[in-house]
Amino acid sequence: MSDKQQEEELSGEKVGEQPTDSEGGEGDKSQNDLSSRLEEMEQEIAEWKDKYLRAHADFENTKKRLEKDKSTAVSYANESFAMDILAVLDSFEQALASIEGADEANASEVLEKMKEGVYLTYEQLKKVLEKNYIKEISCEGTFDPNLHQAVMQVESDEHESGQIVQTLQKGYTIKDRVLRPSMVSTSK
Repeated sequence: MSDKQQEEELSGEKVGEQPTDSEGGEGDKSQNDLSSRLEEMEQEIAEWKDKYLRAHADFENTKKRLEKDKSTAVSYANESFAMDILAVLDSFEQALASIEGADEANASEVLEKMKEGVYLTYEQLKKVLEKNYIKEISCEGTFDPNLHQAVMQVESDEHESGQIVQTLQKGYTIKDRVLRPSMVSTSK
């Protein structure tokens, strides 16, 4: 007989057997504790899973709402500018209406009012552009390839080489970005 078998016979127990109720209630109590602890953990897992699913759904809803808000903002980004430019359009429509009401008797008076109206409309348009950060590029002095586009070179005794001689078309910036470069002629 082996030493292990002898020990089992002396102790009256076999290896691997669980004690019976009469031998000690601690095994059942420990098993009940484990079962109740397992149920608590499963319930806690279910609660965390529910919280996660709700948080994820809330995140997805917020994401969709922000995408919709962004799309709306982009669609209506120029609304303020459009409202400002409508006043200029109204001025042009009034000018056209006054031209149609003119006859030979009051032609010189209408022409003078038209001249004044066009100038006022021009100033109104410049103010609308400035309000929306659109500014005219200065064309005085030295040629700057970032702001100007040289379309021709001319001989000039009054200007040094590379200096702007004449502005052919005005250029504009919006904030720090060039919308359209100024078309200029430069001296050779």
